[in-house]
Parts: sequence; structure tokens; C-alpha cells
Amino acid sequence: MDTLPTADFFAYESLLSASEQRKLSELREFLAAEIAPFAGDWWNKAEFPAHILPKLAALKLSTPAQRGYSHLFAGLVIAEMTRVDTSVATFFLVHHDLFVESLYRFGSEDQRSRYLDDASNLRTTGAFALTEPDHGSDVAGGMETRARRISGRTGETDGGGDCWVLNGAKRWIGNGTFCDYMLVWARDEADGAVRGFIVDASLPGVSRSRIENKIALRTVQNADIVFDNVRVAEADRFAGISSFEDTNELLRGSRIMVAWQAVGQQLAAFDVARQYAVERQQFGRPLARFQLIQHQLVSMLGNAVASMGMMARIAQLQEQGAGMAQVALAKSYTSARMRETVAMGRSILGGNGIVTDYRMAKIFADAEAIYTYEGSYEINTLIVGRAVTGVSAIV
Repeated sequence: MDTLPTADFFAYESLLSASEQRKLSELREFLAAEIAPFAGDWWNKAEFPAHILPKLAALKLSTPAQRGYSHLFAGLVIAEMTRVDTSVATFFLVHHDLFVESLYRFGSEDQRSRYLDDASNLRTTGAFALTEPDHGSDVAGGMETRARRISGRTGETDGGGDCWVLNGAKRWIGNGTFCDYMLVWARDEADGAVRGFIVDASLPGVSRSRIENKIALRTVQNADIVFDNVRVAEADRFAGISSFEDTNELLRGSRIMVAWQAVGQQLAAFDVARQYAVERQQFGRPLARFQLIQHQLVSMLGNAVASMGMMARIAQLQEQGAGMAQVALAKSYTSARMRETVAMGRSILGGNGIVTDYRMAKIFADAEAIYTYEGSYEINTLIVGRAVTGVSAIV
């Protein structure tokens, strides 16, 4: 197997600088030693491995752009993490590409000084609380979580000073059961504007419950979160957020990273399917000797290479500011190819493809989450459709 070509058949990794290639190799060594042997067990038990966070932080992969790394490197980091365990990659994405990135982009100097160092080094963990029980794709217009500003001078607060009172509920919040802080999006009762708040998860009035019975990303601790008259200091309102357009700035970046997850899923599926095909004997010879199996493997590889090519180009466009429609096409296309790829991989493993003793079952199941979150396939398709026709079919 060591002499066979990798799933990066067109060698996109060679576009990285020498230092980035070394860093990616360091990540691979960490993933092979600390994640790969245990990921299946974590997934089966729906347990998050909090003990790995100090070692993950030691790699210093948080906010690659601020560390001088390229967008391609940042994407390949997510792809490699996903290739080994989609859930750990999702944790990393939520914490770093949404919460920590929010502090960089929208936090005041005071907020960054109070929160950024601990968050970047995983001494504290963050979540991104946007989706609501009744509002996912339409949360921009339908957001029901409310924020009301009150002043200590009115006698409504304990101890004086401006603060905000949050009421509402959020759903599907990754890291939500254990995070220390969360970026909560709420509609200002005074003017209807969407605002963002850094909310300490231990504040009175915050209640969290884990979403059970998932068939994908079982290691990720998704939560239902309720805010009941939660008081947040004005100093913890994100100074740089004044509308939902600011949310889109973050979602564009995280959507790119989820498209890279779709790449990572395909790399994983190809790795597992090829090894199985080479080693598994049927009718007195390896599965890899059958033409139909080779056809499936080549189709899987083609999907993966095409997806990587699209994402490599997106990484170039990020230097100039990739548009939302371009990002939406990348996410919808790569996730569709991913669904095809993991289905072929599961087929190659036959009955063994539906038990988590073999990695393919987990890969197959986790792909369904990627297909849906950060904009479903349908919504991303309609975003692109609107761009190429000038006519919106969303509403």
C-alpha cells in the first residue's frame, strides 16, 4: 500500500510552501497517534475527547491566516482532520473558524484582550449560536431570539451599568454542551437589527441539553440552548456586528471549510475502500481484481480530485475575496460528490460497510451532516441559481 499513489492524485499538497508541508505532516502524525485509534470508540459512545485539547492546541493551528499560513493550507488542515475524524474536525471548525475568528474580526480591543489568547490556545472553548428550533435556512429573517438593552439607571439591573437581556432558544449548537463561551446572535427589540454577544455559558438563565440519537457526528456535542432573561454586559456585545451581513462574512468562511470537509470525507472513503479492495479476498482473488470495483475506485478518486481542484481555486479566490455564490457552488458541488463517493465506498465494503468496526460506516454516516449544515445542498444551489439568473427562487 505504501507504494500506491495517494488520494491527492494531482498533488495539490505540493502547492504548499515547504514549511506548510512540514506542518501538515506534523498534523498527520498527531492524528495518526492521538485520534485515529480511538475515533470509532468515541463515535460509538457519543463522547467528546476533551483530554486531547491541550495536545491539539500545541500544534498551533488556530487562525492560520494570523500565523502567516495560506488559505490552501488552512483548507487542507480541515480536510486532513476530517480524513481521520469528522467530529474532531467539526469541533475545530466551530471553535476556531467561527468563535475565534469572530473575536478577530468583530471583537473590540478590550474583548480580544480578555478572550482571544485563551480561546486561541484552547484553554477555553467556544460555540456559535445562530440556528434556532424553528429557523435554520431562514434564520436571517426569522430569528426569534431577542435582546433588550437596559441601563442601570433605570433600576432594572443589579449593580448598575448597561447590559442586555437575552431571551430565546438555539438548536444544533456544536460544542454547546461544554463550551465556556458562545457567540449568540439575537434581534435587537429596539430596532430589529441582528447583534452578536459573547455569552458566558455559566450565566444564570442559560440552560443546555445535549441532542441525542444522532446518526452522524456523534462525537460532536450538539446542544439545545435556552436563554431565559440572561443578562449580558454591554462590554460583551460584539462592537463590530451591526447586521446579519456581518454573520454572512463569517458563514462564507465556515462554508468554505465545510466544503473542505467534503473533500476530507472523500479522501477517507477512498483510503478505506482501496485498502479493503486490495486486501479482501473473494472468489479466490482480491476485490481489486474485479473490473466493477476498479471502476468504483476510479470514480471515487475522480470525485475527490475534482473537489480538491475546485477548493484549491477557492483558496486562490479567497486572497481577493471569494463571493458567496462561488462559495455556495463549491459547497454544493463538493458535498454532492462526497455523497456519491461515500456511497460507492460503502458498497465496496458490502455488509462490513454498515458496522463501525470498519471505518466506512462512520464515514458514510458523517457525510450526511456535511451535506446539510452550513447551508443545505438545496439552499446553496439556489444561491448560485440566483447569481446566474438574476432571479431568486428562495422566496
